[in-house]
Amino acid sequence: MNVLRMVRVTAATCVFTLAGVSLASAEIVVMTSGRTVSVKGHKVSGDTTVLTLRTGGEVTLDSTLIEKILQDEVPYPEPEPPKLAAAETPKLPALSRMAQLRETVYGELIEAAAQTHGVDPVLVQALIQVESNYQPRARSNKGAMGLMQIMPATAREYNVRNAYDPKSNIDAGVRKLKSLIDKYGVFELALAAYNAGEGAVERFNGIPPYRETQSYVSRILSIAGRR
Repeated sequence: MNVLRMVRVTAATCVFTLAGVSLASAEIVVMTSGRTVSVKGHKVSGDTTVLTLRTGGEVTLDSTLIEKILQDEVPYPEPEPPKLAAAETPKLPALSRMAQLRETVYGELIEAAAQTHGVDPVLVQALIQVESNYQPRARSNKGAMGLMQIMPATAREYNVRNAYDPKSNIDAGVRKLKSLIDKYGVFELALAAYNAGEGAVERFNGIPPYRETQSYVSRILSIAGRR
């Protein structure tokens, strides 16, 4: 570490200490895409790495997406809870449209694919949250693969060579979702077809009376703030 960097680190530490702010160490995660993410810490579990976010919660991702993890030499202050006046009653925060969405390292890929194919990125992220809970190597007993749990037929339809590659998986999944939205004209039926298949939607002339499918549609629309 050169002298200038040592002075900068020492100065930052002194400022926080004098201000009476508690400090916490951090790590810098360097992704293979070139993006960096600041986290509290990490742990490796098999082929995946679990990142503990500074804002709370955890994100699990394939370890192959990470190039390296570095110790952040500059500590950051832990946020303090807001102080209330003696007679003040805490107010419940208003729920935003994205209140139920979890943080994800795949946000940029979701945004890019959604914009390219004309689909609401919040709806796409809500679908991924319900389908795979952001697990890029998830596989169902029916053969659905990756973040958006695309089926082998969908992978063939959109020429996906590696269904577990997050970028390819999200792009194919969004394209499939867009085709269903265009076909049925309403999100409810598009989501039902994504889950149960187009044949089931057409056979029942609406959302199939399957508990799993009805819960699936309701959960995604609720997370996306559309219900």
